[in-house]
Amino acid sequence: MKKMLFLGTLFSSFFIQAQTGYWQQRADYKMEVSLDVKTYRYSGKQELTYTNNSQDTLRKVYYHLYNNAFQPGSEMDMRIQHIKDPDSRMVDKIKEGDKEIKQSRIAKLKPEEVGFLHVNDVRQDGALLSVKEVETILEVPLALPLLPGKSTVLTLNFEGQVPVQIRRSGRNNREGIALSMAQWYPKMAEFDFEGWHADPYLAREFHGVWGSFDVKITLDKNYIVGGTGYLQNGNEIGYNYQEAGVKVSIPKKQKTLTWHFVAPDVHDFTWAADPDYIHDTYPGPNGVTLHFLYKNKPEIELTWKAIEPKVATIMDLYNHWVGPYPYKQYSVIQGGDGGMEYAMCTLILGEGKLDGLTGLIAHEMGHSWFQHILATNESKHPWMDEGFTSYIEDKAMNALAAQPVANPYAGAFKGYINLANSGKEQPLSTHADRYDENRSYSIASYSKGEVFLAQFEYLLGRTNMDKILRKYYDDFKFKHPNPNDIKRTAERVSGATLDWYLTDFTKTINTIDYGFGAVEEKDGATVVNLERIGRMPMPIDLQVTYTDGSKENFYIPLRLMNFEKPNPDPELARVVLPDWAWGNPNYQFRIAKPLSTIKSIVIDPAGLMADVKGNNNKFER
Repeated sequence: MKKMLFLGTLFSSFFIQAQTGYWQQRADYKMEVSLDVKTYRYSGKQELTYTNNSQDTLRKVYYHLYNNAFQPGSEMDMRIQHIKDPDSRMVDKIKEGDKEIKQSRIAKLKPEEVGFLHVNDVRQDGALLSVKEVETILEVPLALPLLPGKSTVLTLNFEGQVPVQIRRSGRNNREGIALSMAQWYPKMAEFDFEGWHADPYLAREFHGVWGSFDVKITLDKNYIVGGTGYLQNGNEIGYNYQEAGVKVSIPKKQKTLTWHFVAPDVHDFTWAADPDYIHDTYPGPNGVTLHFLYKNKPEIELTWKAIEPKVATIMDLYNHWVGPYPYKQYSVIQGGDGGMEYAMCTLILGEGKLDGLTGLIAHEMGHSWFQHILATNESKHPWMDEGFTSYIEDKAMNALAAQPVANPYAGAFKGYINLANSGKEQPLSTHADRYDENRSYSIASYSKGEVFLAQFEYLLGRTNMDKILRKYYDDFKFKHPNPNDIKRTAERVSGATLDWYLTDFTKTINTIDYGFGAVEEKDGATVVNLERIGRMPMPIDLQVTYTDGSKENFYIPLRLMNFEKPNPDPELARVVLPDWAWGNPNYQFRIAKPLSTIKSIVIDPAGLMADVKGNNNKFER
């Protein structure tokens, strides 16, 4: 995308926001950081231009200091110790007599292994401020209130220590990556129409302010750096980043290099570094350069080189299904403790088989659309980024499969239905930190969130579903969409009424459960009785198979929707029946053929409705 076109698109987006009353804050960072690779200590300075686009006068602001979570006794440590099923990556299993117990890895960190991030000399437009640090949150009362529509410059110095890798960020992870620098700097908390989102860090998700980053990173000259943004000084440091080539022109006496990156229109900045990185580049769609940084090991290199064209293909699929990736680089970096999305990059574990790594990258890169362009509040609505990303991931992996299946979302449906029947489900509206168990959080966010989107195909038809994704991207890219926004997009595209769907499926644990009552012959026709057993209503697709092998579809619209779905199978005749009102749990219709001619009747033959008791969804004579 040409620069003027890109700027024009942003201007148009902001103009639309102004016209509709939408607003969002802006944070533009300039940072310089120097890191000692022997002690893992770093220090830096930050200049932040913060713009208040709200109608509120702000008298204080908040920063996140994420690294302070990695200390014994922290709130994250306490959460690990008290949750029923702690994250396996954050605990060690030890023997205590005949029992095996799980011990928090944070609780065992020594002073030289903990993480910390502290600030000093905090100023607003030059005026010194008195601040309050409470673990991972910094409260900053302002010297002068920040009026609506005005900007202020906040400066500070910071010092930190990179923790032994526990979760996402850290040093010396189990695959030997030296530095995974996620959530490493004082980060402005988000303020939006709901107020401040200054949540403590408990190892869950994030929420950030849109803006830009100008970052200079100084460290040992033997380390290769990758991450968010565009390298500005390749010639100066003797490194051709775009072509992944190193020029051996660094003076021997020079011990460090300063890497200068700039990242426009993002809400986070992450980097990783290691002296043994191999750095490949591969051409992606629309002129995007794909970067791959991984450990210099033959078995890893073989897999990573094989995956590079697959990543380009997956990005192209996402471009067509959702919308064009707006940046000119994307980096896949070995680092972290599994996979985690960041602006213009992902940090993932690098070992493993090709298929597993492909699926992992497909998911994490999918977050570039559902989180780093469509920037939902992951803490309050994790299902909107994890679930929607899982939806396009499964769709992409199915497209790449040697034998694609009719329903690539079947695994997500199964996971959600198991949770719904377990008695441990909590509503999708639950804050990410408030789930009783990690398993409940994961299945809700990933599987039920995916089902929420997949069921749009069932409710509205596949053609409308495709339009909804593209319209959602066009309307809300570079913004902070919330659950109502995806619902309203679906309504605008289809003309259906969907408030009932958003309410029941995300704000309650009401379930879908339909079944057959009596099926009888009367006056030469077949009378079918259906029952709504669960609280949540749905329109109903039925397929009748006759004894001669022929089939016929029936469709019962839901009165709440005010909508009739297009025939999903135009090659098969479909009868549209009168609508079904929620207030009546029973429904009856007639098939104009005797019962003796019917072999079976099936509710939801495509498997795109999350009925939690599927054993009563089929009648067989």
